[in-house]
Amino acid sequence: MTYTAVLCGCGAMARGWLKALNEDPDLKRDIRIAGLVDLDPGAAAALADEFGLQDAALGTDLAAMLTKTRPDILFDVVVPAARASVVETAFAHGCHVLSEKPLAVSLDEARHLVQRAKATKRLHAVVQNRRFIAGTRRLRRAVEDGLIGELTAIHCDFFIGPHFGGFRETMQHVLLLDMAIHTLDAARFVSDRKALSVYCVETNPAGSWYADGASANAIFALTGDVVLTYRGSWCAKGRRTSWESAWRLVGSQGMITWDGEDTFEVTVEGTEEGLLPGFTSLDMPPAADENETLGHRSVLRDFVKALQDGHEPETVSHDNIDSLAMVFAAIESARSGLPVAIKPGNPDNEGELRP
Repeated sequence: MTYTAVLCGCGAMARGWLKALNEDPDLKRDIRIAGLVDLDPGAAAALADEFGLQDAALGTDLAAMLTKTRPDILFDVVVPAARASVVETAFAHGCHVLSEKPLAVSLDEARHLVQRAKATKRLHAVVQNRRFIAGTRRLRRAVEDGLIGELTAIHCDFFIGPHFGGFRETMQHVLLLDMAIHTLDAARFVSDRKALSVYCVETNPAGSWYADGASANAIFALTGDVVLTYRGSWCAKGRRTSWESAWRLVGSQGMITWDGEDTFEVTVEGTEEGLLPGFTSLDMPPAADENETLGHRSVLRDFVKALQDGHEPETVSHDNIDSLAMVFAAIESARSGLPVAIKPGNPDNEGELRP
């Protein structure tokens, strides 16, 4: 079956979505772009020309486009402030929705969208493409296999200084809300734990070109007595980390480090005599399924497969909201200067959050 889709939001991020669709033969077969919507008609026209979508309808009014094309899917690539309105309009027209992150600009708004998806019986998921890269999947497999024993801590460092321009440079809490959620969601996936509480310090350092919150340091308590630390800056000059952060997983028997790119080191306790026994190196296992390591393509594949066979996509909104809850709890902690308990983002999961 070929599903029809309308893409709303034709800025720079939309190019990544359409490139993923074009590069994957299965996705090209399964999805047809029926329309492109943007407040700037020139942006929609330019995107149609760039990707050969001459048959796609173009417009500035989402509701009118959905009425005209009657698509199965809405691809939501709008700026975060417009997300709730766009998603609700899509649900009202019977569309399944795959949204760019973040899920929403507030936890209350996110809960509302999750409830609307449930009420309308529509599939609703978020593009958390960092889950679908080889490094993240390999870390998850190593933890599942007990390679370093029982997981006790995850430490993530993110230090990059990009000059985006546009909406990010005027956002409040820009690092936590727009970028840290990638690492926090990946850490939740790797550890298979839920967050219980957080203490966070947020600053906008000297030299920052952002309006607010370009740096954050947070300590999360996770279920199973696992600690997650996140240290980050989006205005860091000098030698940068990977976009995926630099990771250190600590277990009861050893450690794994990952530079966020291609380099892993797995070490367990060595056999040297004396105060420090040294270490022994182990091999890092590959990802369990290479088809799950294709980034945006894997997210789209997972979404389409969910439509085809009825399973829930990995980044379904009622699960992804727990990653967003971590972000907003960190923001609340930064504002108050106090630790903040993290409640489940989805009220239906209330009974699942236990130490």
